[in-house]
Amino acid sequence: MQVTTVHHAPAGTDHTVIGAASGLLGQYRAAPDEAFFASPTRTLLAEGVHARVPQDGRPLAARVAETLAQARRDGVEHPLVVGAVAFDHDSRVELAVPARLRSCGALRDDPLIALPAPAADRVDWDVRPVPAPEAYGSGVAEAVRRLQGGELSKVVLARTLQLTADRPLDLPAILQRLARRDPGGYTFAVPAGGDRTLIGASPELLLSRRGTAVVANPLAGSVPRSADLGEDVRRAAALLESPKDLHEHAVVVDAIRAALAPYCRTLDVPERPTLVRTAAMWHLATTITAELADPAVSALELALALHPTPAVCGSPTPLAREAIREIEPFDRGLYAGMVGWGDADGDGEWVVTLRCAEADERTLRVYAGAGVVAESRPEAELAETSAKFRTFLDAAGVPR
Repeated sequence: MQVTTVHHAPAGTDHTVIGAASGLLGQYRAAPDEAFFASPTRTLLAEGVHARVPQDGRPLAARVAETLAQARRDGVEHPLVVGAVAFDHDSRVELAVPARLRSCGALRDDPLIALPAPAADRVDWDVRPVPAPEAYGSGVAEAVRRLQGGELSKVVLARTLQLTADRPLDLPAILQRLARRDPGGYTFAVPAGGDRTLIGASPELLLSRRGTAVVANPLAGSVPRSADLGEDVRRAAALLESPKDLHEHAVVVDAIRAALAPYCRTLDVPERPTLVRTAAMWHLATTITAELADPAVSALELALALHPTPAVCGSPTPLAREAIREIEPFDRGLYAGMVGWGDADGDGEWVVTLRCAEADERTLRVYAGAGVVAESRPEAELAETSAKFRTFLDAAGVPR
């Protein structure tokens, strides 16, 4: 197996060697100072900590820029940060410049990723939903009431499952199953503070930057997959024509267009969405491409200008945030934030922190959310979040 071993990998690193990407995946051990991130362009395994991004009152982009500048002064040739930013990015970040980073090509380009993942252990799980399903339905109904009253155009409501196992969790095996199920997506396992790990497989790119080329790929509007091929195709076709889902998607795309426009020389936004599929869901997707006007603006700065999008928060953002605080009975923490990497040259990839859990030795807190609009029905949003849970629950070996 061949990988690139460097203190930090430049954004252009992209070696396609059979076994390299799956090999890095197999070497992840869930150590407290270890991070794994895989995208359609690269696979990263970070080990150790050279420096952490401080938690203080300065703007996050300034803190990251100073941390990277200091790493460069320390002699790190191509410094980058890797990790996660909370839903409320002013409250919490888990970002670090690693002591050692190994980089290679994408998992999806490695033929060995098609080999089966290790089978899940038989585990006795204690599962507690927060909130209870009926309480989540009541929350959706309250959001619909506010939407119909004209206060909001959309709000995203999440729920969690708190799972406790009867034995220590095998996080590397869970990561293997997540990655091998959807190798073309974004798979991650990064420190979440203390002994916790943020682990998941997101379908959604918030923003990437390479040089002056910018890409965003918002997802909004979704339906569960079906094991029956005919029904699966019918659901996909219906999603493409669903007025509710097309409206929900348009709200997100319009918000991203407006946020990116001040930074860009050119901005290309397709008129209609396309379909993206994961193992569990169909999603409406739009690939937005742009050319930066000022190459000094980093991927992280752009991602922060977008975050949180209506896909994870709602619209208008201030009122949606307020509704989330009032209706959701838990702190989102890192869920619905962003996870990825950014380097000292301004390049990076930041994805929306979805299909994920915060884990420690024996517990998982799994998250899922659904976009609520005026036409939403509580039972439909409950079903959507249940389907989204399955991405992680299947990987963890939790029975249906």
